[in-house]
Amino acid sequence: MTIKVFAKLCDCNPQTLRYYDSVGLLKPAEVDSWTGYRYYNEEQAVTFVKIRNLQKAGFAIEEIKELLLKDDLAIAKAFDAKIAEAEAHLREIKAIRASYLTEMSTIKEKINETRERIITDIKNYNPEEEFGMPRSDYEAMLAGIEQCFREAAESTEKLPDFGEMLAGAMAGASQAAPEARDFRTDPAFSVIYEKHGFRNVKDFFPEFASQESGEYGLDFHVTDDKYEHAIAFSNTILSMLLSANEGKNRTFHCNIALSADGRNHFRLLKKAF
Repeated sequence: MTIKVFAKLCDCNPQTLRYYDSVGLLKPAEVDSWTGYRYYNEEQAVTFVKIRNLQKAGFAIEEIKELLLKDDLAIAKAFDAKIAEAEAHLREIKAIRASYLTEMSTIKEKINETRERIITDIKNYNPEEEFGMPRSDYEAMLAGIEQCFREAAESTEKLPDFGEMLAGAMAGASQAAPEARDFRTDPAFSVIYEKHGFRNVKDFFPEFASQESGEYGLDFHVTDDKYEHAIAFSNTILSMLLSANEGKNRTFHCNIALSADGRNHFRLLKKAF
């Protein structure tokens, strides 16, 4: 019978039969070498029913090909295995549904705890010894950061992006964020200033504070006592740089990592345009 007649017998679209042919599931019993017409026999309707049901049950094409070579008992066992798999997945979904609200509540609590821990660490940080920054200036920076945290808490349940936070907390349109990034491996950046073995940033800050417009990377490798307050450390130096370069079109990125040799190292890199 022609593909049109066979498709009507199987209650399907001829395109389905052409697809089954192309993937090797059900090839015509005969193809006219002159016209290219496909012809099927009645026995192939049984094979079609097997294919359609196996496909509906979620078996992959390669799985169906293997099952077509087996008897009905093997196919029945395959259905049983598929049912068991589906039931296991359903149980998993039900368990996820049951724990969803609890886990959402838990993660929100953890986010709030993390926010509070970050704010507390920044509040307790003393910037005077390291940076020579007056407490009054530091308090002004804190106020901006706390405001951004409050706005983030109202609008989302995730930790705020520090780049966005500092952009709003500090004057200017610059982006400033602590990053896990080594600018020295980025060919777009080159070192324009460096200091090694320093004790406090305030001792050499004036040497690199003022910069022309551009994009800069601050790369710190510091001792344990400084790294312990990495967020406060990064925020403070970025705040000082933004203030020192107010009105300039500049972007500062900051990376702070633990020193490998017990000494403090700093490199200022600029991105080439």
